[in-house]
Amino acid sequence: MVSIGKRRYQLMVGLCVIGVIAFLSTAYAQQAANPVTYRLIENIGYRSGNNSDVYAKERCVLDIYYPENREDFPTVVWFHGGGITGGEKFIPEELKDKGIAVVAVNYRLSPKVKSPVYIDDAAAAIAWTFKHIEEYGGDPNKILISGHSAGGYLVAMVGLDKSWLHTYGEDADRLAGIIDFSGHAITHMTVRAERGIKDTQPIVDELAPLYHVRKDAPPLVLITGDRELEMLGRYEENAYFYRMMKVAGHPDVHLYELDGFDHGAMAAPAFHILLHYVKELTKTTK
Repeated sequence: MVSIGKRRYQLMVGLCVIGVIAFLSTAYAQQAANPVTYRLIENIGYRSGNNSDVYAKERCVLDIYYPENREDFPTVVWFHGGGITGGEKFIPEELKDKGIAVVAVNYRLSPKVKSPVYIDDAAAAIAWTFKHIEEYGGDPNKILISGHSAGGYLVAMVGLDKSWLHTYGEDADRLAGIIDFSGHAITHMTVRAERGIKDTQPIVDELAPLYHVRKDAPPLVLITGDRELEMLGRYEENAYFYRMMKVAGHPDVHLYELDGFDHGAMAAPAFHILLHYVKELTKTTK
């Protein structure tokens, strides 16, 4: 014989299960009826004013890819690689359809310009994102900056040296995170080449991210390829960068070495790490 109390308990459990199923079915139906759709807008100028510099008009543009029917989403500002002498903006395939916006940036290149023009371009593009991402539905408190190689160097410079964004009325510490794919921690080889210094001569000066180590910087994630396959000690630079950030007292710095991947190939798996930190670093941001 089943007691009345037990029957009541079974009834309550059954009702709860039915309720959960109904809720999930409704949520799924709403999601299916209102799927996330994405829009791409290309070649937006990120420098204001009537600029007569033809090269600046050509290169100082960005693309924005975003979920047009969602709000308060995170944004990754992405900088291409190419040694600061080449490369073009693109929306990484690995970042598409992930519920986030991607701002892909072009910047001026050496030798048509010299340092620090391209660092200032990176700062101007990031400042543009702070000022305008809400117009597209994004949350300006959920902006991460990332890039590969030269792009990694640029985001580390702008994120660590607060003066670049300060010029545009923005605070680098407002960034949700800096995700650096195999960027120089020392002064970039192209900056050194502009000064007639060979690429095997390491320099750490005001144009080196290492020079600007500080404990109150935004969360920093450093990712490199295999130390035996990377360019010119790139892993070791980043390992020292990581160590000095820890020594300075930074509470949220991470270093990844992707075994078996060289400098170019490391980007593909690194995007998975980037997406992990987009989620982790923005989930509690108000």
